[in-house]
Amino acid sequence: MTYEVKSLNEECGLFGIWGHPQASQVTYFGLHSLQHRGQEGAGILANEAGTLRRHRGLGLVSEVFRHQEDLESLRGQAAIGHVRYATAGGASINNVQPFLFDFFDMQLGLAHNGNLTNTQSLKRELEAQGAIFASSSDTEILMHLIRRSQKEELLDKIKEALNQVKGGFAYLIMAEDKLIAALDPNGFRPLSIGQMKNGAWVVSSETCAFEVVGAEWIEDVKPGEIVIIDDHGIRHDRYTEDTQLAICSMEYVYFARPDSVINGVNVHAARKKMGRRLAQEAKIEADIVVGVPNSSLSAASGYAEESGLPYEMGLIKNQYTQRTFIQPTQELREQGVRMKLSAVSSIVRGKRVVMVDDSIVRGTTSRRIVQLLRDAGAAEVHVAIASPPLKYPCFFGIDIQQRSELIAANHSKEEICEIIGADSLTFLSLEGLIEGVGMETDAPNGGLCVAYFDGNYPTPLYDYEKRYLESLAEKTSFY
Repeated sequence: MTYEVKSLNEECGLFGIWGHPQASQVTYFGLHSLQHRGQEGAGILANEAGTLRRHRGLGLVSEVFRHQEDLESLRGQAAIGHVRYATAGGASINNVQPFLFDFFDMQLGLAHNGNLTNTQSLKRELEAQGAIFASSSDTEILMHLIRRSQKEELLDKIKEALNQVKGGFAYLIMAEDKLIAALDPNGFRPLSIGQMKNGAWVVSSETCAFEVVGAEWIEDVKPGEIVIIDDHGIRHDRYTEDTQLAICSMEYVYFARPDSVINGVNVHAARKKMGRRLAQEAKIEADIVVGVPNSSLSAASGYAEESGLPYEMGLIKNQYTQRTFIQPTQELREQGVRMKLSAVSSIVRGKRVVMVDDSIVRGTTSRRIVQLLRDAGAAEVHVAIASPPLKYPCFFGIDIQQRSELIAANHSKEEICEIIGADSLTFLSLEGLIEGVGMETDAPNGGLCVAYFDGNYPTPLYDYEKRYLESLAEKTSFY
């Protein structure tokens, strides 16, 4: 087991650009802005007059592109980039994207954010037809489907392939003469389009990257949509009309950067509204409000404003620690947590503290943070969570696919409160979450996927159905 300041991980981030003389360099900066979406690997694929070249590696963007020649070798006016966190396939260099395919008649590049739910079925079918996979990632499946299509035009082949894959996906495909972006029929994962002052088009998993590279947001890619960008400009097409907006609610709760805008909603503003609603529902008698860095700070400020309690920096995160892997002794494991997070005793000593966090996954981290505050002299620690209890797994791009991993699936709120050692525990209601995000849409659940909280998935689970049904009967002891 690892002991992280946060235990949820989203799969990856995408960045693409067309029409810029330094496309790879711009992509490098874009990927830096998306580094929070994946730290296991990174890569950039460049298009120079129809010739595709790629550089990829394991580690952070700055580690993969540590030498100047790494970027200088990627010449061209178009590029796609990818940062990866593995939820499907292992942490191998073979799974690091973008993928580059050298066919006899063309080159194609591919990058993917999300998780397919019919991977096993498609892979068995493709292998029976003679397909050979070079990676264990579900991303590669799309390219096999494209190449097996009998359609004449590449775009028609891509449409046919997109109608065969199921689950959550945002794709960037680099062809010799165009850049193609596509989003799943539910829009689980965010994908936006911007434009730079020189006319270059940019596609990114989050709008926070636009500010860094000097681009202006133009639009979001819509569910079931294909966007084609080439030297003639941008055009839109669809591969399906069977769509239903269901953006992953955890993008607003935890994954996305607070300065990003998803479907017209600023992430910081949504989190702050969730914090306000949480304060209304909790009504805790306390002295100060403390947020768990960094994704909970917006919700904590909203809680403080609504409750009238002072917001204090009672917890400090060390931004420069590496991941804490398994340690040989309990003492060293505890030390690993303290390296990542420190409680400020002069702030919390003798105070009744409301500790605001965005979610509880396994409970391990919450228990240790509560203990940090108590060790620093807090008189009481009341835990307030700015999301409902996580009771059900995600199959669309988050690394939790078993109910046995989720403490709220196996324990009552009172039991969790005792396990983490808090004086009280409050979760935001599902209605509070939906209201906090507040998208202008008539879609169910305010346009959000909230299956992690209520178990109602907006699309079939396909290969995961049996595993999910079996997990409903599981009971797990966490301690």
